Amino acid sequence: MSATETLETLRFERRDDGIAVIALNRPERLNAISRRMIAEVHQALDAVEADPALRVLVIHGEGRAFCSGFDLKDDAAAAPSGVTTWRRLLKQDFDFMTRFWDLAKPTIAAVHGYCLAGGCELAMACDITIAGEDAIFGEPELRFGSVVTALMMPWLVGPKRTKELLLTGEDRIPAAWAEKIGLINRTVPVGRHLDEALAVATKIARIDPDAVAMTKQAINRTFETMGLREALRANLDIAVQIENLETPERKTFQEITRREGLKAAIAWRDARFAARKPSGSEE
Repeated sequence: MSATETLETLRFERRDDGIAVIALNRPERLNAISRRMIAEVHQALDAVEADPALRVLVIHGEGRAFCSGFDLKDDAAAAPSGVTTWRRLLKQDFDFMTRFWDLAKPTIAAVHGYCLAGGCELAMACDITIAGEDAIFGEPELRFGSVVTALMMPWLVGPKRTKELLLTGEDRIPAAWAEKIGLINRTVPVGRHLDEALAVATKIARIDPDAVAMTKQAINRTFETMGLREALRANLDIAVQIENLETPERKTFQEITRREGLKAAIAWRDARFAARKPSGSEE
């Protein structure tokens, strides 16, 4: 039995047309990224890299959402503290995200529903992102004293948009607005996100795989020459510092999580921003 036949948090499919499909499969948690999911995604990506018949990877989510971000229950239960512990955990998160950027084969995210925090980072780390019109993007980490682990957004939408979206913790970015600012490639009708992603993957899979891999590498290297890799690593250092801070907002959020549960903590967080208007609402 192969490692990918024992997966619990995702489904992995090898298609005859050279396309590999990962389905995040924790619908009851809106596909929140747990430590187990991180390990299992790495297993699936190892399988994709090792199989020359697989030429493109498509990732999507089961249920009502693509991915709601990292599972905050994991950290609440573990109660990590100290720079060393936080660096180990955040390095796991960072490596998980950048694995999609670094994979030799093209990666396509097919997004529907919520695509937030770590889920948004994952979608941005993929080479191509196709979203249904129902998709909602955002990075609300700063609202509860947390951090963006893999800071890809400035490289996609520029510094002005990134500062607006991250410093406000915006988590209601509609798909049409995300496409307009360059956060994603394009939007499609509701329910068509996976079909369209597979159609794009089929086109790529028909091209010589060595040429595709080398072209992806060349494009990535362009950004890395401009400093992307160094910037991502510098942000990881800052992320460790932020997570190790005991800010009043973060302390309150964690106390409510432990006392009343994550749902109550998120309700407390959202109540503080209830009067705001979503970015792009007048566009």
